[in-house]
Amino acid sequence: MYTEGRKLHIIDEVLKLNSDAALAKLESVVEKLKEETPKTGFKDFAGIWTKKEAEEIELAIKNSCENINPEDWK
Repeated sequence: MYTEGRKLHIIDEVLKLNSDAALAKLESVVEKLKEETPKTGFKDFAGIWTKKEAEEIELAIKNSCENINPEDWK
């Protein structure tokens, strides 16, 4: 939650600005940050688990996530 508080503080400070030049600089910084943020795709995670780890995950999903309790739907 610390990050959210920091974001809100920055927004509050931006709302106090009266300078178009300062706002333009902030817009520029935000655009640069968007460009620098790497986009992670699902393919980036392919092959990071060993076969044993993948089997353990698959077993955990099978044993817990795929169980349907009919009472939960009433």
